[in-house]
Amino acid sequence: MNTQTYIARITHPKTLAGRLRTGCTTSLLPLLLLALPTVVQAQFTYSTTNGTLTITAYTGPGGDVVIPDTLDGLPVTSIGARAFYSTSVGVTSVTIPNSVTNIGDFAFYACQYMTNVTIGNGVASIGQHAFDTCSLNSITIPNSVTSIGDSAFQNCMDLTSVTIPNSVTSIGSGVFDCMRLTAITVDPLNACYSSMDAVLFNKSQTTLVECPEAKVGNYIIPGSVTNIGDYAFFGCSRLTSITIPNSVISIGDSGFLSCWDLTNVTIGNSVTSIGSQAFGECSGLTSVTIPNSVTTIGSGAFGGCDGLTSVTIPDSVTNIAAGAFSYCGLTSVTIPDSVTSIGANAFQNCYHLTSVTIPSSVTSIGDSAFDSCYSLTSVAIGTKVTCIGVGAFYHCDSLTSLTLPASVTNIESNAFSFCGNLTRVFFQGNAPSLGQNVFVGVLPFPPHELVPDPVTVYYLPGTTGWDTTFGNRPTAQWFLPNPLILDFGPSFGVQTNGFGFVISWATNLPVVVEASTSLANPNWSPLATNTLTSGSSYFSDPQWTNHPTRFYRLRSP
Repeated sequence: MNTQTYIARITHPKTLAGRLRTGCTTSLLPLLLLALPTVVQAQFTYSTTNGTLTITAYTGPGGDVVIPDTLDGLPVTSIGARAFYSTSVGVTSVTIPNSVTNIGDFAFYACQYMTNVTIGNGVASIGQHAFDTCSLNSITIPNSVTSIGDSAFQNCMDLTSVTIPNSVTSIGSGVFDCMRLTAITVDPLNACYSSMDAVLFNKSQTTLVECPEAKVGNYIIPGSVTNIGDYAFFGCSRLTSITIPNSVISIGDSGFLSCWDLTNVTIGNSVTSIGSQAFGECSGLTSVTIPNSVTTIGSGAFGGCDGLTSVTIPDSVTNIAAGAFSYCGLTSVTIPDSVTSIGANAFQNCYHLTSVTIPSSVTSIGDSAFDSCYSLTSVAIGTKVTCIGVGAFYHCDSLTSLTLPASVTNIESNAFSFCGNLTRVFFQGNAPSLGQNVFVGVLPFPPHELVPDPVTVYYLPGTTGWDTTFGNRPTAQWFLPNPLILDFGPSFGVQTNGFGFVISWATNLPVVVEASTSLANPNWSPLATNTLTSGSSYFSDPQWTNHPTRFYRLRSP
């Protein structure tokens, strides 16, 4: 492949005439002047492959640019990727010759002064973002085009309508995201696409491809639609209400992103997946009911919906993805028992969230999941959570106390940093592994040094791994009002000499262990009386194998 620079410089005839008088006979002058019209200087860098030429860069003076159909005797067949990308000169219009078959990705991206383009009748493909952020006020797509890439005409702010010819067989997502676009029309002879009510669909109208951004008011999606495509309603900031029928199964990524005036959405009861950022930044939404059919809520699905104060998460959902409800206006949230993981940033910056209940089905709380939930005063963590991620409750200023179940084995760095009012953390199990700066803050005045949060760590007698400090915070034993069987750790369960467990309670108090073979008709029999030393005592039942079932309970004498 060869790369060269082509310069076409045609001087104004008046200037040329002056030169001819000094070196040519005057009788030839009129003929030469007719042959050399006034042309804007054009400069192109290009590459050649197999006898064809691709323009790779333009550095001319701007204005009306006419791309030649041949250079150095070779046909110009392609406008390369980023060839005119954000050119510093003021290109106002471009004429693309019929010899060109391909317009590359980002070819004219951010040519903000370009108001007109003539696309030659040989162009078959228009690349991704090819005319993104141009000032086109109209566009004629020739009947030779078969493929239009993602966001090809995005942000062409003055474009009001577009017609798609019958040759087009492939259209990417967000192709015509233009704020003044009111209509997308498809040639009725097109075999792959159709339009109805100025909205773009596939031919059978089972997929809604794109709604023009300038659409206003209420919109009811047709009952034939099963899929709402990626970016289908992106930036439709003047839509106020959307009805998604029961026929729809999936809502694509960024499907309704930045629909700022959307105040009401009805989601049909067949939707199974809500894509990433599907309703992101829909700041007008105040409540959403997610139907029981939904199993997947994508990352950032409702992120930035700062007016959203209420959401119902159905018990069909198994995972709350990263950032799903970040920057929402939620005041409380109930997470159903079906959820097993809460992703990173899932509820980050939900400033008004005051309480949250994490069910026992959840095994992990992601990094920064509740970061900067300043109003959070109550957190109930289920008994299956094993890991609390980095910064999971960072800057939760209103938290004063917290109980962590025995299932927690790992607390990552900064999990409870900057919780300035957190004074008590109760651990029901053995000491977990600990990251850095789990309980620290910063002095609010110079020199702004890291200082410990005012936390005391409490642990149950009989649990292991504790010292006088934990995470640089003082520890103390946690004495419950009633004796407790510690049903975890290596001391619980079948041992060589019987079935055993640790009893936790207060120091030097006697505890009676009783057993029964049935809970339906219990007949409790005392097995042993244990006096607790340092708040705990180990009990073992060597007779447990003599019974098909065995239940235990504790009582004080």
